[in-house]
Amino acid sequence: MGITAQTLDSVYGRSAAGVRARLERAGNGHWDVVADAETDGDGCIREWRGRKLERGLYRIVFDSDYYFVGLGLSAAYPEITVVFRMQDETDFYQIKVLLSPYSYSTYFGSNNGPFFS
Repeated sequence: MGITAQTLDSVYGRSAAGVRARLERAGNGHWDVVADAETDGDGCIREWRGRKLERGLYRIVFDSDYYFVGLGLSAAYPEITVVFRMQDETDFYQIKVLLSPYSYSTYFGSNNGPFFS
């Protein structure tokens, strides 16, 4: 069914708008770019929601360096990569990343309950 991504800024306690992100799918020993986007004012990427995605291994690469440099900060992690498995193409997936210059945390969820059910 699709995927959405959201970034949150733990330094300022708000949505992280303007974070560049790249959705990629694993195939034949390399990663193929599926889509590029930038988070909106709510820190969300919604345009991937309606994209038909097949089962498989995916990753989202968030350009945290670009975001933090824009705020006048330096980031220890210039990119944050979240790798996940899409097990059912009829599910709707949600990826959230909480950013700070020296740490990050992630959340993965689907509309059909726990991932490992």
